[in-house]
Amino acid sequence: MSGIVIETVTREEAGARLDRWIKRRLALTQGEVQKLVRTGQVRVDGARARANTRLEAGQEVRLPPVRAHQWRTGGGEDARECRISDRDAAFIHSLVLHADEEMIALNKPAGIAVQGGTGQGRHIDGMLGALGEGGHKPRLVHRLDRETSGVLLLARHPAAAARLGDLFRSRDMAKIYWAVTAGVPNPPAGQLRGWMAKGAGQGEARERMRPARQGEEGARHAITDYAVVSQAARRAAWVALKPETGRMHQLRFHMSEMGTSILGDEKYPSRREALVGVASGLHLHARAMIVPRRTGRPLELVAPLPAHMVETFETLGFIEDLAGADPMEPFA
Repeated sequence: MSGIVIETVTREEAGARLDRWIKRRLALTQGEVQKLVRTGQVRVDGARARANTRLEAGQEVRLPPVRAHQWRTGGGEDARECRISDRDAAFIHSLVLHADEEMIALNKPAGIAVQGGTGQGRHIDGMLGALGEGGHKPRLVHRLDRETSGVLLLARHPAAAARLGDLFRSRDMAKIYWAVTAGVPNPPAGQLRGWMAKGAGQGEARERMRPARQGEEGARHAITDYAVVSQAARRAAWVALKPETGRMHQLRFHMSEMGTSILGDEKYPSRREALVGVASGLHLHARAMIVPRRTGRPLELVAPLPAHMVETFETLGFIEDLAGADPMEPFA
């Protein structure tokens, strides 16, 4: 049995939840951690705290005596969460677009889930331990739907996760998506605003968003800027999308509500005649992200189009250079 231990929160750990900070050091269940905190055996700067307390750099955390085998070696993640095959490690490394001391950006392929869940199987979050350094497993800053490809942002450590998470939820970080729609949005550029909520009922109905009214239970306000970059005989369009809010299925829902569903969207299918010769799969790609830095110019992250969208671009005669070198150009 060890004695009482007092550790100082590092700069990289600033913003971490107390319970997660503890579990990085002690091989305990969530219930065991919560009991230690609830009974006052864990203290922050000498005072009681809650399990969800966000820690600050320089704070001192008191840990109670525990058995030697309960201490994690190297301060890393639970070994059960970090068993990654050589195949998956090579795969996740192949997706890296950018990496620095604060963040990692991946080009997520379509068809793989970001996180685990019922029927999801292999997923990005389960491979992130292969990208960890200094005992920290990178953390997801946001999510992309399983069938959506493109830029996926990860934080290197808890302090970065707090800063990037705040940026992602704000309008200070620009997110640009490219989509191919059945039909051409009219007018060709503008802003979509409205209330949306999860569908009622069971099963598939709950997986779709529906129009809602302000004040309705579960209603969330969604804002999307859009601009048609090119069109193919009025039957299809290449559309740039810039969400100002981050609601579930927001872009897919907004395009469907305009009567120009995104090609390959099985949740919000088009009522128009099917296009011939285009590739299968959801034609929605997280093309770019512009991330403000603490100093200097913002970081511009750009993900190349997935193969199925390249095929459709060629079929419909869309030329990528039309969008310009600046990801924000379609909205200028």
